[in-house]
Amino acid sequence: MNGNPVALIFGGSSGIGLGMAERFADERMTVVISSRRGGKLRLSDGRSVANLPCDVSDEEQVARVIEAVEQEHGRLDVLVNSAGATKFVDFADLDGIDVSDWRRILDVNVIGAWNTVKAAAGLLEASPIGAVVNVASSAGIRVAGSSLPYSVSKAALIQLTRTLARALGPRGIRVNAVAPGFVATPWTAGYGERGVEVARLTPLGRIGNPADVAEMALALIRSDYVTGEVVLVDGGLALVD
Repeated sequence: MNGNPVALIFGGSSGIGLGMAERFADERMTVVISSRRGGKLRLSDGRSVANLPCDVSDEEQVARVIEAVEQEHGRLDVLVNSAGATKFVDFADLDGIDVSDWRRILDVNVIGAWNTVKAAAGLLEASPIGAVVNVASSAGIRVAGSSLPYSVSKAALIQLTRTLARALGPRGIRVNAVAPGFVATPWTAGYGERGVEVARLTPLGRIGNPADVAEMALALIRSDYVTGEVVLVDGGLALVD
């Protein structure tokens, strides 16, 4: 198969997903982003990337994005699921969460990843790389995170990663996940002193940034005998918190 590898990043217009887009482009991958709004997008060095509109919870919209990538590039080598939804509510505030919150968070964070992998499986199988990276969270491993349904959704995404790895391994598709801890993104910008406290507690002495997560995602893409793994990217915070 000729040409640069093609990477499709759902939820790639900001935060961790955008960090991956920057890093993958540095590695001469052809990067395509998909986000809810779509529209033109430029990386920090001025490179423009396609940004296709999509709500990952809608399988028809996902299918259209995959079809557009195939028509434009004729291949898909790397699929990243970084689209996410949450609601910032204390775990103890049961009245602060309703059924519609649960449905939206699970629809995006879990069913969305299922939709994208299912739609892309044929193209990934034809690729010599065939790698999926799901963006989970340390909140799916520990009792932590922005809300109770968010934590549960990321635990479900971790199990989805493992089960898909088992199901798709015979087809040459590897499925792994990164599980970031506290990362400086638009989502965490309002945490203020909480970020300072996390940095103090973290053995490596700082909070994470999208580039940290992107580097681990790239390592998983390159590791062609690794599948079904979930790698914490938290500076060691889980060791002490």
